[in-house]
Amino acid sequence: MKIVKLILFTLFALMFVNAGLDKFLHYMPMPADLPEEVQKVGAAFMQIPWLMPLVGAAELTGGLLVLYPKTKTLGAIILLPVLAGILLQNFLVAPSGSGIGIAVVMFLIDLWILFDNKHKLKAIFS
Repeated sequence: MKIVKLILFTLFALMFVNAGLDKFLHYMPMPADLPEEVQKVGAAFMQIPWLMPLVGAAELTGGLLVLYPKTKTLGAIILLPVLAGILLQNFLVAPSGSGIGIAVVMFLIDLWILFDNKHKLKAIFS
């Protein structure tokens, strides 16, 4: 089970490192078949010049922190609001899209990381 968690958490972290880097370097092409509502939301996000770099910085920082055992919990905390936004985007703007499944799985992995390290969170909530 330990090796499964290591692989799963590493892939989770690398997905966010990749997503964060793409916000700055723009190397992944946008899908051509995005629904119109998703395109409108994306265009609205681009109107706020600091928003996507902020999300990219959070994704990159959170992903890098999750890679290291000592900072895994902090990375999961940083990624939690990003994942909440991804879930809301998928449920409210594109409910028929295929991104919902991935978003739910990523959110559950983040919660798993937090639950796995709940002893580190006790100081925050006590």
